[in-house]
Amino acid sequence: MTAAPAPAAAPPLPDERPPRRGRRPRVRAGVSEATRRQQARLGMVLVAPAVVLMTVFLVFPVVNAGYYVFVDFDGLDTSPPWVGLANFTELFQDARMWAAAWNNVIWIVIGTIAPLLLGLALALLLWGVRRGSTFYRVVFFLPYVLPQVAVGVVWGWIYSPTRGWLNRGLEAVGLDGLRRGWLGDPSTALYAVLATAIWTATGFVFVIILSALRNVDKEQVDAALIDGAGYLQRLRYVVLPQIAPVFLMVTALTLIGGFAVFDIIFVMTGGGPANATEVLGVYAYKNAFLFSRISYGTTLALVVTALAVPVAMWLNRLQRRVSLEEGGA
Repeated sequence: MTAAPAPAAAPPLPDERPPRRGRRPRVRAGVSEATRRQQARLGMVLVAPAVVLMTVFLVFPVVNAGYYVFVDFDGLDTSPPWVGLANFTELFQDARMWAAAWNNVIWIVIGTIAPLLLGLALALLLWGVRRGSTFYRVVFFLPYVLPQVAVGVVWGWIYSPTRGWLNRGLEAVGLDGLRRGWLGDPSTALYAVLATAIWTATGFVFVIILSALRNVDKEQVDAALIDGAGYLQRLRYVVLPQIAPVFLMVTALTLIGGFAVFDIIFVMTGGGPANATEVLGVYAYKNAFLFSRISYGTTLALVVTALAVPVAMWLNRLQRRVSLEEGGA
């Protein structure tokens, strides 16, 4: 008799692994681990210049400012005395600071709402205009890109009490009683400068919102029109929801500008007359560079930053959430 053939080897169980002959590189999503490490090193090299610049021009100044608010530095003393929280105590007891803060509030409220409404109105008015739209965008956007110093000087001439175009125009139409020194009257100076800022910011809002309106689904607008929705209803329920992320972005930029306003006020009035146009930025500059109170001026600047950053972060989160909701709709 012939011997029975030997039984075939049983296949390995699912939990048994064949012996490894050599270590193979790990692969994730089609990219090996070595390639990922090379990409990470390349990313660090590319990001390094930006990190260095941010450290030198942002992190170090902030840390340095954090030191100055606890000392009494006049710009000359190499060993300024430590005063602790005295600068903050003086700040909250400073009536002039509260007046400047109130001017900031007026500027933020009016200087944010007015450009948004005017820019939105202009964008809606020119939404359907195709011929000459580039010309309109350039004309309205030009004030925003002009240097604020030049804008302040030109509008200072316009507001001139004797030769200004505004007073001459009022005189030409028989409204002599409204003539005044717009920048020299404490009751009108802040609003005169604010009108100039609104004029410059409206063009920016207009251009951005007009670009967003180009992406609005007009089929939905036409469907709402067929359903009998009025103009304001179509604007509220169809148009504005589609441009909400862009609208919030423009609102954030305009609002933050109200916290940090300085240049146009400094050029046109310097904070006068009688501190009527003085905002926190101008008051901080005066303390730091005119009164040689570097520490107190730094404290005021940090207060402006502490007020602006949370608002900016909140608006940024709101804008991202609206963008995600719009994208998932």
